[in-house]
Amino acid sequence: MSAKIRLYVEHPLGAGQSIPLEKDQAHYLFGVMRQPLGGHVALFNGTDGEWQAEITEAGKRSGTLTCVAQSKPLQMPPDLWLIFAPIKKARTDFIVEKAAEMGAARILPVGTEYTNSERIRQDRLQAHAVEAAEQCGGTYVPEVCDLQKLSRLLDHWPVERQLMFCDEGEVGQRRFLDAAQEGGAKQGATATPWAILIGPEGGFSDKERKRLHAMQQAHVVSLGPRILRADTAAVAALTLWQQRLGDW
Repeated sequence: MSAKIRLYVEHPLGAGQSIPLEKDQAHYLFGVMRQPLGGHVALFNGTDGEWQAEITEAGKRSGTLTCVAQSKPLQMPPDLWLIFAPIKKARTDFIVEKAAEMGAARILPVGTEYTNSERIRQDRLQAHAVEAAEQCGGTYVPEVCDLQKLSRLLDHWPVERQLMFCDEGEVGQRRFLDAAQEGGAKQGATATPWAILIGPEGGFSDKERKRLHAMQQAHVVSLGPRILRADTAAVAALTLWQQRLGDW
């Protein structure tokens, strides 16, 4: 039994557990995907791994699934935050989706001195993270936080969390995470908490760059010889960190 459809649910999962479907989920399963009574769906909730479930009730606006057997244990991502300044709607959606697919544990939109967007739809971005986890086979959904000021986030920065600061001012320089910077992270993907910070479309202000360069936890890196768009930079930075320190 291997279900091709995966759904995120906000219910405990376990052998024999009944899961009521929300209206949108029932419409998707029975109206769009034409799943029959007795069909199978893979479920995950971010805490109990992935479970194969059988469709035991089916209706136009509701339904019930019953857990049969666990198909995957919970696979936690590395303790990695992605911090970024929101940009245009579709490109912000892209950043959240790719961060969820690539193993970020938490996604933090921030306002910088040169950020164009002053607000986000946190609930919509969280839904994009859920959809990405459904599509990529993950069993964990990263939290998408509400927008906050970068300065406030840095005011309360955890002393143990290292920061990969992708500074566009270093474009063309060979600055990357070396063995000395990795520290205890090589002991395991989650041994050392980390965060990645990419800048807004207008770049960081001199004040912000000065503060970030002065942080004891900050590791300044370059993302190559060209200045990247913010959405491209997010994928590039996550790739570099995952390959060097993560669970790839």
